[in-house]
Amino acid sequence: MNVIPNSLHGRDLQYLMHPTTNARAHERTGPLVIARGEGIYVYDDAGKEYIEGMAGLWSVALGFSEQRLIDASHKQMQSLPYMHLFGSRGQEPSILLAEKLVQMAPEGLDRVFFTNSGSEANDTVVKMVWFYNNAIGRPKKKKFISRIKAYHGITIASGSLTGIPANHKGFDLPLDFTRHVSTPHYWRDAHEGETEEQYSDRLAAELEEMILAEDPDTVAAFIGEPLMGAGGVIVPPAGYWEKIQAVCRKYDILIVADEVINGFGRTGHMFACETYGIKPDMLVVSKQITSSYLPLAAIVFTDALYQGMADGSEALGTFGHGYTTSGHPVATAVGLENLTIIEERDLVSNAAWMGERMRAGLARHADHPLVGEVRGEGFIAAVEFVSDKTTKAGFSTPGKVAQAVSAAAQRHGLILRAIGECICFCPPLIMTEEQVDELLHRFDMAMTEGLAPFLSGEVA
Repeated sequence: MNVIPNSLHGRDLQYLMHPTTNARAHERTGPLVIARGEGIYVYDDAGKEYIEGMAGLWSVALGFSEQRLIDASHKQMQSLPYMHLFGSRGQEPSILLAEKLVQMAPEGLDRVFFTNSGSEANDTVVKMVWFYNNAIGRPKKKKFISRIKAYHGITIASGSLTGIPANHKGFDLPLDFTRHVSTPHYWRDAHEGETEEQYSDRLAAELEEMILAEDPDTVAAFIGEPLMGAGGVIVPPAGYWEKIQAVCRKYDILIVADEVINGFGRTGHMFACETYGIKPDMLVVSKQITSSYLPLAAIVFTDALYQGMADGSEALGTFGHGYTTSGHPVATAVGLENLTIIEERDLVSNAAWMGERMRAGLARHADHPLVGEVRGEGFIAAVEFVSDKTTKAGFSTPGKVAQAVSAAAQRHGLILRAIGECICFCPPLIMTEEQVDELLHRFDMAMTEGLAPFLSGEVA
């Protein structure tokens, strides 16, 4: 390995191991070092500008230079830079943010527990549900049902809920408390002539069959992203969530809505539960809660769950779970200011309008011979590539086409994410019409450049 000690690239290669990265490939290519951000743009260490079309990791709602978040962090650092919430301690920012989240969340969600990330939050969801069922005398009711291609995090528990093979292989996951049902991807998996409603009926029947096979007395919860993110931006078909919820309620199974990506405006409503008519028992949020300026996540849940856990903590002497930085006062102060800005600037409506503009622009590529589907909701979208539009087949080397387009986009100053055969879009909520049009222009150039070798036959 050739290391240039005095460059950031060389020091990266010498010292740093990157998450979700092929380490050997990274040694060959080196990093893209981002030096600064301004609005929707980031700049590398050579000064090149990029539109951050993925808002970092689906998460920077307010862009990369919001002074009010910087000021909120600085102010809190000056007054109280740290205090935990263990053993009945409290501090103002976490109390106020908990109150704000309950006011904003879907009706019936009245309690809040803070963690530092979506992975920790979903890990905590598992422990909370187990603790609750033990407390109310249902010790067998412990299994979670998730979905293939779901992404719920990367800890041992949340990684087991995740349904992506790359996050399981080599880690001895998933653990055996999880089961996975089908991905709700109508375009790819519906039978010929099957309507969206009929397809949703079939998936609901699959869920019910699994619950009955496992024994309803052992199944605790169904967890799902309202719109699936890291699985490839998969929009649920008509009737899906209504039918899935009906099955869960029939067998007294909790519904956990993972809005780590969806929450705070991404689907054109404050929460995707509103978009799809979901009435969850637990709502998980992170990412856009602080625009990822600081790590923070929260679980917002029903009072019924709280009462069961509170009784359990009385019986045992404690609810023995938490993190050193759960509800960190600087993070919660930034979160409170971030949500205030989202409301003040009506960025939820902006996401709906700009998302419609972006998706209409992407739809121009729907007739391309290598494009199978253009899909999305609100300000999140994906373009999926196929080798054959009739059979919807992928390519001999999975992901090669999407990676080629993603690389071309980066050369044209646009950062996107290739996931399997898809290119995904999730820009900051603050984008203007002109900026959306510039994103589309740069993507058009990336499509022309990235797909040319596959159209000409230079690359199979």
